[in-house]
Amino acid sequence: MPKKDRTFDVRTIESFVREGKVSREDYAKHLESLPDVADKAAPMESTFVEGVLDDDAGAGDSGDDS
Repeated sequence: MPKKDRTFDVRTIESFVREGKVSREDYAKHLESLPDVADKAAPMESTFVEGVLDDDAGAGDSGDDS
């Protein structure tokens, strides 16, 4: 299987721009060339619970201070 071109991959683009491998203008052109696939999106619902990520309860702490 041939490798995918990851030049404009969201995970690598910032480093490629920083290194001068890709210009911001080229990246903008790439984004504008992408098809609009909004009609393929699926609706979803989510629930947000406050405080889940707060560390006050010692989340991730084994309780062993030795």
